[in-house]
Amino acid sequence: MNLNEIIKAARGEKPADLLITNARIINVFTGDIVTDSFAVSDGYIIGFGDYQARKIIDVQNRFVAPGFIDPHLHIESSMACLTEFARAVLVHGTTSVVADPHEIANVLGKDGITYMLQSAEGQPMNFYFTLSSCVPATDMETSGAIINAADLKTMMGNERIVALAEMMNFPGVINGNPEVLAKIEAARQHRKPIDGHAPGLTGQNLYAYLAAGVRSDHECTTAHEAQEKLKAGMHIMIRQATGARNLKELLPVVNDKTARRVMLCTDDRHPHDLLEDGHIDAIVREAIGLGLDPVMAIQMVTVNAAEYFRLDHLGAVAPGRQADFMVFADLSSPIIEQVYYRGFRVAENGEMRPEIETPQPIAVKPSMNVKLKKIDFSIPAESKQIRVIDIVPDQIVTQQGIEDAMLSGGLAVSDPSRDLLKIAVVERHKGTGNVGKAFLRGLGLKRGALASSVAHDSHNIIVVGTTDADMKTALEAVVEMGGGLAAVLDSIPVATLPLPIAGLMSLDPVPKIREQMDRLIAVSHELGSTLNDPFMTLSFLALPVIPELKITDIGLIDVNQFKVVPLFVDA
Repeated sequence: MNLNEIIKAARGEKPADLLITNARIINVFTGDIVTDSFAVSDGYIIGFGDYQARKIIDVQNRFVAPGFIDPHLHIESSMACLTEFARAVLVHGTTSVVADPHEIANVLGKDGITYMLQSAEGQPMNFYFTLSSCVPATDMETSGAIINAADLKTMMGNERIVALAEMMNFPGVINGNPEVLAKIEAARQHRKPIDGHAPGLTGQNLYAYLAAGVRSDHECTTAHEAQEKLKAGMHIMIRQATGARNLKELLPVVNDKTARRVMLCTDDRHPHDLLEDGHIDAIVREAIGLGLDPVMAIQMVTVNAAEYFRLDHLGAVAPGRQADFMVFADLSSPIIEQVYYRGFRVAENGEMRPEIETPQPIAVKPSMNVKLKKIDFSIPAESKQIRVIDIVPDQIVTQQGIEDAMLSGGLAVSDPSRDLLKIAVVERHKGTGNVGKAFLRGLGLKRGALASSVAHDSHNIIVVGTTDADMKTALEAVVEMGGGLAAVLDSIPVATLPLPIAGLMSLDPVPKIREQMDRLIAVSHELGSTLNDPFMTLSFLALPVIPELKITDIGLIDVNQFKVVPLFVDA
């Protein structure tokens, strides 16, 4: 950025690079829409009105808004590398993301974060990152790496690192765990925000969490929870993900007084949602459809996020802001027609412009250390009753129940007639041979098995099925691919998706990933699953920081008690 040249262009002393005319500009600072022209020089907006320019584009009275910013997401959930992710979301008007590389960090540690930082270079959009604060998320699972406060300090100064990522270990915060507090202190010393993750936290425990410096939360599921957190000073990120959709429940808290403290985020979106519905633009359209003022919705995904992360060069169509903006015709349901990044048109009518170059994807060595011959899915019966993980449709929280076990030959086995399926988590990082085993209700499989190396947060291999034989075949398929997803019937893999980047991401374009994913979901439905996306649901069942009952390679976790609990219950 050449300040002298930009100032000269802003004063009209030299021609601008680009002049956008006949634009209905959405001013996110005042909430106004003004018909005007604006000029761009050296990748930045320099002023409004008439300027001499080398190139003039007439947008014919269409709306111009800042490029959208996703303030919280895990790119790994798209299953695409950064290059292909950029191609998928830019066409929807997303010009900036603030991503938590938590998933790959749990597999590869600091090397995983470095991989993401390196992959961000040269992309035709802005990639920023938050430093993963909980690797591992808890001590009740085996992750591929440990990142401590000292590790974070070495990376905190990177210009692409804008915050400390979601502090999931809220018990560690409110109980004063020294290592947790050291991570928070590192962020505070660098004057970077601290993102929260505190589902259901309330009262004095919430206040203690905030007193430590946490400033945002994306885990609210009720308006009451969001309102309490807003009143206490938090920024609320409303999540509308593939597996957790909170927009409708939380939108009532948004009004003229609260809107500038609220953002919209995708968190975890699978490829079919990215291609079928869109990215942040899809949430904006849905929010408007639910009655939210369109300009307010746009503020929530532009200037609000920019201000929260102190990205003062982004988030607005205004002088001194980077020339990231989009053009569309219908304010009541924005369909993005043109997307500009640093003043260059990078996408048009849902397609990347062919002259826009993107870096070649970077590959990494697969992370898969499983001794298949030693894996045993059988569960000797210890009593007649078992704890059961109960799926809550379209949510990542679960409930827990107590049921009579199906017993056969002294073993507890799956009972598809009652939708009681065996579920297991197989450790894949260190070759420990750990296998957590339990039972699940709500997936709906009548036949076969599903397996995935995408299992938040440690990303061990999660397997669910109607028979041990099918479960073993599904596990073998994932291991042989170096990571990925598999659906099995009668000991034969009938659908697979290889994910060679840390067992989380593919080098293929998103449409190809989506084809493979669609096949997996279709087969899952043929096997009996009633869930829209059973693999997304499956991926969160190993997350021991989201209530209520989860499973890791160590066993069943009662998240409310934050401890391992036995599968069998005394009669």
